Amino acid sequence: MQQVERTAVTTRFPVSILLFIGILAISFSAILVKWSAAPASIIASHRLLVTVIIMSPLLYKFWPEMKKINGASYIKLMWSGLSLGLHFLLWMSSLRYTSVASSTAILTLEPVVVMVGSYFVFRHKTSFSAIMAMLVAILGAMMIGWGDFRFAGDAWIGDVLSFLSMVAVAIHMILGKSLRTHMSAFVYSWWVFLIGGLLLLIYNLIIGYSIFQYDANEWLLFLLLAIIPTLFGHVLFNWLLKYMSATTVSMSVLGEPLGATILAYLLLNETITWIQAGAGLLLLIGVGLFIKQEK
Repeated sequence: MQQVERTAVTTRFPVSILLFIGILAISFSAILVKWSAAPASIIASHRLLVTVIIMSPLLYKFWPEMKKINGASYIKLMWSGLSLGLHFLLWMSSLRYTSVASSTAILTLEPVVVMVGSYFVFRHKTSFSAIMAMLVAILGAMMIGWGDFRFAGDAWIGDVLSFLSMVAVAIHMILGKSLRTHMSAFVYSWWVFLIGGLLLLIYNLIIGYSIFQYDANEWLLFLLLAIIPTLFGHVLFNWLLKYMSATTVSMSVLGEPLGATILAYLLLNETITWIQAGAGLLLLIGVGLFIKQEK
């Protein structure tokens, strides 16, 4: 891939506020999925396709840009969308075998994979102090779910699926960084959501799951998943890829285990241990130091 230059660009809003909004939004994902009784692959496909439906009325504003997309960009969009759809399929399938905390903790390895990939693709080097901050944050994120790790029975299957889903989303993030240098966040997000959603839809048809026969409560959850963690989470992170390195955006996603734990305490009456509280503080310190080093 062509090397991407890091240019000085500014935003109207402080990046820290935008990152907080994105982290809070994606933290609702696990809560909404837990409330749904639909199959995991149905939740994933409907989440993406409902998002596409919501975004489509505004697509006419970006039609001139759509017509300028070349063949090479379409190939990257295809791989990015397939990676995102595969991430959702593997991650939500992992929850059938292992716990939410365990699966989410494994996903915290994403910044490491993105950092290595960004070095080979963009020649983006990360300082030693930033790497140390990354390890501190990852340690904190994994400690949040450590007490819920299970190695007996079929739990290892869920852990493997979660690891593969982490690799898939890392590829999606690196491709997104490349495409966002010449493509708007709206157009990029619309295409990858459409491709990922159609992949999952085909999977559901092959499995034989019902596509439409779900009650109003389930469709409300699909809608909330589309609006909160997807539009205010993934789309926002896709937008930030133009202003931040892919590794830094991936580091911000580490806040999801902490946010999900707090929301589970408030909405699901789940308990928070002192170890989890200390781990959350460790995670925030690590992410903060990393972003400061990479600024």
